[in-house]
Amino acid sequence: MKYLLFSILAGTLLLGGIVISTGTVKPETETEKTIRLLYDNALMKSDAYENLRYLAKQIGGRLAGSPQAAAAVEWGYQVLERLDIDTVYKQPCMVPHWERGEKEEARIISKLIGFEEVNICALGNSVPTPSFGITAPVVEVKHIEDIPNTDVKGKIVFLNHPFDDKLIDTFEAYSGCVGDRYEGAPMVSKHGGIGFILRSLGNAIDEHPHTGNMAYEEGIEPIPAAAISTKHAEYLSELLENDPDATFYMKMNCKTYPDKLSYNVIGEIKGSEKPEEIIVVSGHLDAWDNGEGAHDDGAGVVQSIDVLRMYKDMGIKPKRTIRCVLWMNEENGTMGARTYAKIAKEKKENCIMAIESDAGGFTPRGFHFDADEKILGKRIERMQQYKEILRPYNIHVLEKGFSGVDIKFLKEQGTTCVGLVPDPQRYFDYHHTPNDIFENVNKRELELGAAAMASLIYLVDQDGIE
Repeated sequence: MKYLLFSILAGTLLLGGIVISTGTVKPETETEKTIRLLYDNALMKSDAYENLRYLAKQIGGRLAGSPQAAAAVEWGYQVLERLDIDTVYKQPCMVPHWERGEKEEARIISKLIGFEEVNICALGNSVPTPSFGITAPVVEVKHIEDIPNTDVKGKIVFLNHPFDDKLIDTFEAYSGCVGDRYEGAPMVSKHGGIGFILRSLGNAIDEHPHTGNMAYEEGIEPIPAAAISTKHAEYLSELLENDPDATFYMKMNCKTYPDKLSYNVIGEIKGSEKPEEIIVVSGHLDAWDNGEGAHDDGAGVVQSIDVLRMYKDMGIKPKRTIRCVLWMNEENGTMGARTYAKIAKEKKENCIMAIESDAGGFTPRGFHFDADEKILGKRIERMQQYKEILRPYNIHVLEKGFSGVDIKFLKEQGTTCVGLVPDPQRYFDYHHTPNDIFENVNKRELELGAAAMASLIYLVDQDGIE
């Protein structure tokens, strides 16, 4: 009864038994109707979740250069072809080929405990240890800036820089640490260290080490680099307080092979009025080998495909060309994105907007925008005009921010780059870990992300970007 009364009071005012209307309901515009129907379609007709099931469970981890990556390319091509869209093709690109090899081994050796096995995983692009592993004293530093001022010669350096959990946006915490992963090993080597161990980049305290790419500097001896799980990072740090003479053993079998031919997969619906103006929607096919790549970035792949499926299913004929790009090699080289941008520049293509979904398949909150500083303010002001249309779908973030690793290469060509912003609280529980599996993606949240991208694309396609 109380819900019925609330409903009545919401639409009318009762005064002395007289019912006075508070106003009329604003009629739904054609644009608003189409947005609503896009959401209806995504939530009722989408096959994104089943597509993700196949990509994650049947193909699995698919690092560039691997047989799984090749299978993902063929799968993506076939799924796009089945949509019966105007064009589907593979764009060749040469990609790095690094393999992890046999499972890594590591243990702490201390007079207090004897030894304790701990979980590590090689960082992408790392060199291996010798076949028998390495054993050396281990020294802890809290910040990468401390390495030059620490005696690291002949030692394994343990960089124990945790996420700042006070930050509401976990991507801000990640940004504060990710440079450690790229720069730590060469800095340690430069000062005489022989190995590098990084605290995994995540909020949760668990036993799953997070991989991710790193790089060496020319002229500096490459040393083995690995991540240690947050739980074992805590354990190692506590142990070193009581036994600073503890040593660390690590064995890794990774190897780098010659570059290999792979492909971006591209499908598009030609524009009916301005086909030369291109709107890109995208995610990356490759994923780290230690999980299934469900959130990173299987979610973005199937959401991008689903945008084209919705347009075909609903009979929407876009004014501008809508192009779905499934990138290869985002994780350890970005060669797919670099190749695409190079070709687009040579062809003088006019990509007015590019969206990337690469922050997980969680509930969408909005979009981040990036463009040349001369036009960024105008672009964001334009996007703010859509706030009321998108508000019923809980899309409220329409602001400046990072867009995506792959699409950033299009920025210099005048493209407005857009990143889908899902709720960030759980992403780094899964990012680059064995936990990034299909079962940890929610079907409805995944579909809402596809609908959000399809809606923004529809609005920009109708109105343009200027």
